[in-house]
Amino acid sequence: MAALHLGLAMWANADWRGSLYPPHGGQESRLADYARVFDAVEGNTTFYSGAPKAETVASWARQAPAGFRFCFKLPATLTHERRLSDIDAELDIFLSRLTPLHDRLGPIMVQLPRDFGARELPQLDRLLTRWPTEIPCAVEVRHSDFFHKGAAEVALNRLLITHGVDRVMLDVRPLFSTPADGDPRLAKAQNEKPKCPLHVISTGNYPLVRFIGHLDERINDAYFAPWCQRLALWINQGKTPFLFVHTPDNRQAPQLARRLYERLARQCRLPSLAPFSGDAQSLLF
Repeated sequence: MAALHLGLAMWANADWRGSLYPPHGGQESRLADYARVFDAVEGNTTFYSGAPKAETVASWARQAPAGFRFCFKLPATLTHERRLSDIDAELDIFLSRLTPLHDRLGPIMVQLPRDFGARELPQLDRLLTRWPTEIPCAVEVRHSDFFHKGAAEVALNRLLITHGVDRVMLDVRPLFSTPADGDPRLAKAQNEKPKCPLHVISTGNYPLVRFIGHLDERINDAYFAPWCQRLALWINQGKTPFLFVHTPDNRQAPQLARRLYERLARQCRLPSLAPFSGDAQSLLF
């Protein structure tokens, strides 16, 4: 089992042609090219589009190697529209649709609405009580109740520990470390991402960090430095962290992920990443 899984927010990004991907590669090889370098991915499409088609899942299963991990998000219809209430049938359909990938599922992310607070924890408890034990799960909360170290946060963390479920750690500190100052990429990302405090805690076996980087590499390096110690600690404890790296428009996300991983690898003795397909191809000419 990998000591750490590294990935990005997606694999289908045309902006990565000529770097992560060959300059003239097609859509059909994107997942395979992505999986040569990174061994995990956030599955954000399911949040917006719901359960993928059976033939789509079958295609992913053919392309993804055994050590790869998909971390899909529960559909927004279940988390935001239904707010986890009366979703048993839809949840079973969603998880059943992913059956061909069950040996390659990382934590399925339950991203809750910004107004999902302590009063609705019983709905989350019910969901986690019936959650399949063979599929990891991680919960991302955004309500201020859960960031004040009071009774609500204690109840949330206790609930997650009881079920062996991890709390997603969304680190937006780099992104919000400076004003946008007219940069449309920063402005758009700061408008879209929640400005939540960061509480570093592992409540299960798969700590999941979503690191939202800045355009300035020095800022990213400064905020990532403490993560090196923390990720190394979890690895030494026998846990398997997941690190997902974002940038404001994600164009430079593969490069930032490599930069951060190489820094972490020096401390944890992790294996080297494969070269990007576009970079390797450019060396031939």
